[in-house]
Amino acid sequence: MPVLPSAAAVVHRYTRLITAAASVSRASLRALLPIHARAVVLGVSVNPAFATSLVAAAAPASLAYARRVFDAAPERDAYMWNTLLRAHAHSHSHAVDALALYARMRTAGVAPDHYTYPIVLPACAAAREPRLGRAAHGDAVRFALAGDGFVRSALIAMYCQEGEVADAELVFAESRGCSRSQTVVAWTAMVAGYVQNCFFGEAIALFGTMVAEGVLPNEITLISFLPCLQGHEWLDVGEMVHGFVIKLGFDANVPLVNSLIAMYGKCKSIPMAEALFEGMAVRSLVSWNTMVAMYEQNGDAVEAIKFFRRMLIEKAGFDCVTLVSVLSACARSGALETGKWVHEFARCHGLDADARIGNVLVDMYAKCGEIANARIVFDSLHRRDVVCWSAMISAYANHGESEEALDLFSQMKSEGIRPNSFTFTAVLVACGHSGLVDEGLKHFNSILKDYHIALTLEHYACMVDMLGRSGRLVEAYEIIKGMSVRPDKCVWGAFLGGCRLHGNLELAEFVAKDLFRSGSHDVTFYVLMSNMYFEAGMLDDAERMRCAMKEMELKKTAGRSAVEELLWEFVQLHYKWPIHLATAASCARTTRERVTNMSSHCNSLQFRTTAPSSGSIRLSSDRVENFVLMQPVADTCLLTSMASRPWDRYPQHWVTW
Repeated sequence: MPVLPSAAAVVHRYTRLITAAASVSRASLRALLPIHARAVVLGVSVNPAFATSLVAAAAPASLAYARRVFDAAPERDAYMWNTLLRAHAHSHSHAVDALALYARMRTAGVAPDHYTYPIVLPACAAAREPRLGRAAHGDAVRFALAGDGFVRSALIAMYCQEGEVADAELVFAESRGCSRSQTVVAWTAMVAGYVQNCFFGEAIALFGTMVAEGVLPNEITLISFLPCLQGHEWLDVGEMVHGFVIKLGFDANVPLVNSLIAMYGKCKSIPMAEALFEGMAVRSLVSWNTMVAMYEQNGDAVEAIKFFRRMLIEKAGFDCVTLVSVLSACARSGALETGKWVHEFARCHGLDADARIGNVLVDMYAKCGEIANARIVFDSLHRRDVVCWSAMISAYANHGESEEALDLFSQMKSEGIRPNSFTFTAVLVACGHSGLVDEGLKHFNSILKDYHIALTLEHYACMVDMLGRSGRLVEAYEIIKGMSVRPDKCVWGAFLGGCRLHGNLELAEFVAKDLFRSGSHDVTFYVLMSNMYFEAGMLDDAERMRCAMKEMELKKTAGRSAVEELLWEFVQLHYKWPIHLATAASCARTTRERVTNMSSHCNSLQFRTTAPSSGSIRLSSDRVENFVLMQPVADTCLLTSMASRPWDRYPQHWVTW
């Protein structure tokens, strides 16, 4: 006579079947439904263990189905509640539902455990409900769970995500007496919170304290910390962290190595980033994307495009992040034809509908001078967010089509899209280009008053430039004195530019002397003052500015013009121009004949002494005779050379900066 399996064995069997079916077909109910139906027939479905497994398996495919299974269960313990809470919390769109479910759990009298709050607290942050987050914190204290290391870390992360860094620091201070295994989680959460809120100095100091106290960072700590190292001055700290990675045996961790590559890129140590990438035994798509983004962010657009080609050749794959970086590189370098090819590439692979791709396409076409194509892409997007609207408004503003920019801004507001900081920068640029100073002031005042957006240096620079160009220098100076942030070189440069435009040397001298006394020795200030002195006939003072530049080794960045992937650089040393012509080519079509052709046109330029004029480049001839003036004909030279080039199949498209 056969022995019938026990009820526990049947439950165990069907629970394992549910788990196996979920692992095979995670996003489909098709494999789960027959098992569930059979379990109902056998009476297994009412078992809490089986019901919990079914809820966990069904939630990725259908939260509604998982809720029905949950509601049908006669007994629901904390584990089952946590399972459904986790399923809701993993989706930001269901974060509010997760909080409602937590409230229902409390009403049902089920006591939360130490697994509940690491689920509920992130949901509070995702739902942007700080009041509920504090209430959940109170519940955790009431149930004596706030001292748990993972609950404490979840509290730190929640407060940091809500921007309440001071509250996070209070929670963190309470964790210092915990066991070392729990403490490292809290340290990691606090470091990540500082970085998330751009408190980079605090993050670096805290990481140093962590190491000094003998708390060894783990992989997550290091990945969280590395983004705060931005700039060449932090390269030593980055190299120290790299040493930690090797010492702790984490150098095979791909996400961590990706973070190191990104860090070296932000610290301008490109060779080290390249060496790390080439030395990776296993590379993920993120590794490749990090390299492309690194080149683009460091201004090496040509190398970014080359690296994308290498990705395709080596079949490394690609995604929207890849194409966004490549299109940004095309926008930066003016590589219109490459940008068009990437656009078609994205369309063929069904990626052109992605909002991120659409936004960067608008930006790329605009920066390459193709406003009509930028508008075509803009109009074709089904969903346009504030980034897309801002990019199109900026495109019109930067190309002097101010009326279209302001009309589009009005249309944006009428469609209920709330402008952001970048939108207002574009609007102020549009007002400045069209001389609409009063309208610009209206928009400037509305940024903080009507939209509660913090004024940035870009907003102030635009407003100062606008007032300066219109001759309202006193108003511009009053705005600078009333700034909520310290003025930077762009703000002061715009003001001095306005002084030069309207010949107000007295006000410019007053500001410049104050700047130089405070240690602001930007090359722009010296060049502007030198030019103003020269135009006023004060040659000794003009030469004094030039000598000061030489003593401090201040150099003005050379003007450059790019034609697709060729970079033509015009450099002036003393009074011979051009003395140096450099080409940065990324393809084989750069030949000696083309460079010779370019040089012959440049050498034909005539130097002449002439009266001062706006836009001229002034060179000192060692005070022997007089100041030599050279008209800005670099673009004319470039156009002449490009018109006579032999590669007619390429468009005559250039970008100058």
